[in-house]
Amino acid sequence: MLQACLNGGRTRDFHDTVPFTASELAKDAELSVAAGADELHIHPRGPDGLETLDPDEVAQTLRAIRMSVPGIPIGLSTHWRIHPGGVARQEPIRQWTVLPDYVSINLIEDDADDLIELALSKGMGIEAGLWSVRDAERFITLPDATKCLRVLIEINEQDADEGLAAANDIHTVLKRANVKLPILMHGDEASVWPIYEHAIAKGFDSRIGLEDGNLLPTGAMAKDNAELLAAAVALHQQITSSA
Repeated sequence: MLQACLNGGRTRDFHDTVPFTASELAKDAELSVAAGADELHIHPRGPDGLETLDPDEVAQTLRAIRMSVPGIPIGLSTHWRIHPGGVARQEPIRQWTVLPDYVSINLIEDDADDLIELALSKGMGIEAGLWSVRDAERFITLPDATKCLRVLIEINEQDADEGLAAANDIHTVLKRANVKLPILMHGDEASVWPIYEHAIAKGFDSRIGLEDGNLLPTGAMAKDNAELLAAAVALHQQITSSA
């Protein structure tokens, strides 16, 4: 499965096509799915361009994208810094009436277990975000761990070798605990493409998009999210056909 991460918290300084509004996200989603994306991961934005969990903004964004790409699963971020920040961000999530198919919850955050319980109570799937061995060790102790949709191994290391080592260490913890959930693995900026290739080799799902990086495998600047997704599809075909 190839997930498109369309915007994250990126600004137009990072890339001038980063989608902000509901209509921009809907159009970008359509182009990204046409390029090969199977799922979407987005960060809704408010009128000020900042990430938001506001129920009305979330509803408007989800409706626009679902009209553009019906049937494509959509996930939202719940990270700690999104306004109102910290534990307080649980309240707008509790008020959501139009729901994403799943949410990403980072195990590095203090209230991850409570947020997992909240998401499950609303019928949303969960990507359990693991940044480190410590996160993985916390995750495997949670009573709701097996109820999650998948494990999200997120590599923030910029050195490719360090990132691959971190990914393998996290995976080792999961294997030792006999975790059977699907795994999505991705990198960040300098590690995007090395980690993507590693995920393919391991048979894991992965994601590509402007949230994680703006460069093609060649090192050239991508035109937009769709070009990044098309490059990912081409690289996947190249690797699997030569295996």
